[in-house]
Amino acid sequence: MRESLVAAAFQLFVERGYEQTTVDDIVALAGVGRRSFFRYFPSKDDVVFPDHEGCLAEMTAFLRDSGPTHEPVERVCDAARLVLRMYAENPAFSVQRYRLTRKVPGLRTYELSVVWRYERALAEYLRGRFSGRRDGTLQADVIAAAVVAAHNNGLRSWLRSDGRSDATAEVGHALAHVQRVFGPNHAPGGPAQEPGQETAQETGTEDGRDDDVVVVVSRRGAPLWRVVQEIETTLGRDPD
Repeated sequence: MRESLVAAAFQLFVERGYEQTTVDDIVALAGVGRRSFFRYFPSKDDVVFPDHEGCLAEMTAFLRDSGPTHEPVERVCDAARLVLRMYAENPAFSVQRYRLTRKVPGLRTYELSVVWRYERALAEYLRGRFSGRRDGTLQADVIAAAVVAAHNNGLRSWLRSDGRSDATAEVGHALAHVQRVFGPNHAPGGPAQEPGQETAQETGTEDGRDDDVVVVVSRRGAPLWRVVQEIETTLGRDPD
């Protein structure tokens, strides 16, 4: 029933457009009543993202089952790959949904709220692992945001190719960058530094050139995705 409702909804979205399609239209095509629709989906928006609740639950369980021997940054990167697997299981649907969310601002906002929930799950796990570290909460939040940004960078590269490129390679390349920066073999003074370690780090890059510094002022309580978007815009990059 759930799959039939999703299939009917997307058929109508393609034929008529998202805004022009009503719940009544969807249930009529699927051959069910309104009550059946709302048993599975709270709103029309939710039918566009039918698999995220299950994926979020899977990710939460995966992180909850982690042990002390799991390297934290590697673990959250592996958790992000669960989201990729969800998208890659149905490439045609994923590409179709990507095109739809680009056209409908309300769906883009909904999608960002879903992304924030994934980020929060990663951050909560890392906060527990980093609880004994100096700036542990800060490290957890920054790394969680970086993992989500890297995953989405690779995922969207794949979606923009209409699913023709290698999704695993795209996301794997992006997540490998996060592990190099934040993992146990990061440069001295990086975010995974344990309490009591002393470092002396010069400013600038390894070849002696100073890095650019970007300062972004944002309101208190702004979601991390918004802060990252502002940084990307300032650097002249596509925030998508």
